[in-house]
Amino acid sequence: MEEIILLKLGELVLKGLNRHTFEDKLIANAQRLLRPCGRFRVYSKQSILYVEPMDQSCDLDGAWEAMKRLFGVVGLSRALACPKDKDAMVEAACSYLGDKLSAAKTFKVESKRADKTFPMTSIQLSQYVGGELDERYPDLKVDVHHPELTVYLEVRENAAYVHADPEPGAGGLPVGVNGRAVSLLSGGIDSPVASWMMAKRGLALDMVHFFSYPYTSEEAKQKVLDLAKLLTPWCGRLIVHVVPFTAIQEELRRKCPEELFTILMRRFMMRIAEKVALRIKAGAIVTGESLGQVASQTMEAMKLTGGACSLPVLRPVVGMDKEEIVTIARKINTFETSILPYEDCCTVFTPRHPRLRPLPGEVEAAEAVLNIDAMVKAAVDGIERIKIEP
Repeated sequence: MEEIILLKLGELVLKGLNRHTFEDKLIANAQRLLRPCGRFRVYSKQSILYVEPMDQSCDLDGAWEAMKRLFGVVGLSRALACPKDKDAMVEAACSYLGDKLSAAKTFKVESKRADKTFPMTSIQLSQYVGGELDERYPDLKVDVHHPELTVYLEVRENAAYVHADPEPGAGGLPVGVNGRAVSLLSGGIDSPVASWMMAKRGLALDMVHFFSYPYTSEEAKQKVLDLAKLLTPWCGRLIVHVVPFTAIQEELRRKCPEELFTILMRRFMMRIAEKVALRIKAGAIVTGESLGQVASQTMEAMKLTGGACSLPVLRPVVGMDKEEIVTIARKINTFETSILPYEDCCTVFTPRHPRLRPLPGEVEAAEAVLNIDAMVKAAVDGIERIKIEP
């Protein structure tokens, strides 16, 4: 008998003829996350992903934590494999869950018979194993409605599995199954959350960060790299494209109305992000914009900034309030880094009285005095690419 991890697949089980593509990507992602934990065999059968250690040196605790961050999985359990025999399952439950059975006051047994050749029905198996456990643990009472402990039995193709206390998985779809996008990563709270949310929907990501040295410090840049590092357990290896943005901002300050700085900067960010996306064959741009949160995130401003590029702009947090975003930031462990007191490029050049709703043609007129193509090219040519490993 051996301890393994069972992963319950999420919405990808609803896919049709291309389901194998989703499962292959999920298995590849699982193997990547498991690599630091030792040699594991990962395979899929009957809508379950099995993670089996290949030798005693495997770090099963580390693998368990890694699998909690595997997008495409809705539930996971540590289980003990045993022969497909009712008495073997009783013995496995006693040996594997003995401490839990001794500590609990009430319990029930819940069975799933995925192997229909097994001679007992699910109800019969639950009644038999439950009766045996009731006799062996006299202080334990059966409660089928609100048990303190549920013993799960799963009879599957290769073996039977005994477990308790399943945990929710990360959900979503396997990273990479829906293509690639670039995500604008500032040092704030919203953009890491937006990146995480789109990775959860199956996007592989490259990050784009706009750096305005000497107005922003090396510590501010490192903060962003640290945020990217915190996202890698979910997203895998990330490349951060650090864009030199100072020259563009200084040119805007020399030639354009101050109240339009924010929108004009955002439009340049979208143009540059699109160039990066086209270079790496990405199909969309992800931002952390939330409607009405700041001056550059009014509906009119978002229309103008999105209009500066032709790729789709994905705004996963657009309808969320700050507390909802902070809750996710805490969950994915980016919040404490996001609130470190280092200025980003937008903060440094924020106008005193930003225009919330520019008049028709006003932004285009402001940009008419700029050599946009040359400014964008200079910024793209100066990009520093930094690889962030999990």
